[in-house]
Amino acid sequence: MTAGTGNRESGVGTANGSGAADPVSTFPTPDSRLPSPATRTPLRVGLVAGEASGDLLGAGLVEQLRVRFPDAEFAGVGGAAMRGAGVDTWHDASELAVMGLSEVLRHLPRLLSLRRGLRRRLLDWRPDVFVGIDAPDFNLGLERALKRRGVRTVHYVSPSVWAWREGRAAKIGRSADRVLCLFPMEPAIYAKHGVDARFVGHPMADAMPLNPDRRRARADLGLDEDAPVLAVLPGSRLGEIARLGEVFLEAAARVAAQVPGLRIVVPAATPACAEALRQLLATMALPEGSVRLFDGRAREAMIASDVVLLASGTATLEAMLAKRPMVVGYRIAPSTYRIVMMLGLFKIDRYALPNVLAGDTIAPELIQDDCTPEALAAAVLAWFNDPAAVAALEPVYRDLHLALRCDASASAAEAVAGLVREAR
Repeated sequence: MTAGTGNRESGVGTANGSGAADPVSTFPTPDSRLPSPATRTPLRVGLVAGEASGDLLGAGLVEQLRVRFPDAEFAGVGGAAMRGAGVDTWHDASELAVMGLSEVLRHLPRLLSLRRGLRRRLLDWRPDVFVGIDAPDFNLGLERALKRRGVRTVHYVSPSVWAWREGRAAKIGRSADRVLCLFPMEPAIYAKHGVDARFVGHPMADAMPLNPDRRRARADLGLDEDAPVLAVLPGSRLGEIARLGEVFLEAAARVAAQVPGLRIVVPAATPACAEALRQLLATMALPEGSVRLFDGRAREAMIASDVVLLASGTATLEAMLAKRPMVVGYRIAPSTYRIVMMLGLFKIDRYALPNVLAGDTIAPELIQDDCTPEALAAAVLAWFNDPAAVAALEPVYRDLHLALRCDASASAAEAVAGLVREAR
């Protein structure tokens, strides 16, 4: 559970994401709504982004809304990118970036107080529309409060209703007048629950080139142009590295034994992750000089690679946009896995985003008990040993890239602007 990241549950302090009322979301009935600001100029837009990715989304949205409403005013919670776009940030986005159940519980009183204060300040400011950007744990409750008081609300970035607990879509609709989706399969799920959802495209697809420059990426990382390269990304959090790091690196060692001259690149998301990976690498039987550990630079590492071995998550989308064949592995706590499977919370047969988008298994997925060094290594070697399969994959990736490339910021701004125009 997190307060600052996407693809989690709605409602701060509700571990099951039920959306049940908390001290922040109990407020006057619709009969006591504020006077409508619909005819006021300039336009006022409230926004809350809870982490770096949301800050970038918010900045792009604000820039495009200014094209449509040059005199608009923007205020709320954001980071450096949103401040640079002209948002009056009452709080910094870092104040919402809390990860892990224990950390959320420790910060819960502060987060609830922050949300209460934001609700009061936004209602006093009377925005024409409020946009909660990702951070559903924090934003959906705030959106629900504002919507009940007559403020138009938008939730930008749908939680993964396509993956599990589809019924959340109806609860999200009680918070947001409109949901902006990054993936094309999401609006149909909301439509089944009577929720207005719009596919706006994925900003990562806009940012990444259709034809990544692998030669340049290798030069920038100091890798030989002709060397076989395996990128290994066991996750961006310490918990993921604890579960997957050793398994992934043992798989890489097995691949190195079969691929002469293999270079292994390991990008670390944070300094703490780098230290954890460094300690694991010290225990691995890998050829001397075969491994490079980088601070960040995950995108370059993927573009430079021949094959990517990575944890399930958004990184699989980035690997797809980098046009590289991949093997996807993941493990969660065994007790959590048993509960999830027993309750039937997962409603999909495929987990990795490229496979979900393609409707086909174009990237091997090795989950839980299947995620072993032997199985991962065999799947990676299959890509190294089959250049024809790699070549056949690239046009599939290109088509998926084009399907997601919709000028997301402009599309999102038009969806928000349409909601504003409907109210005026």
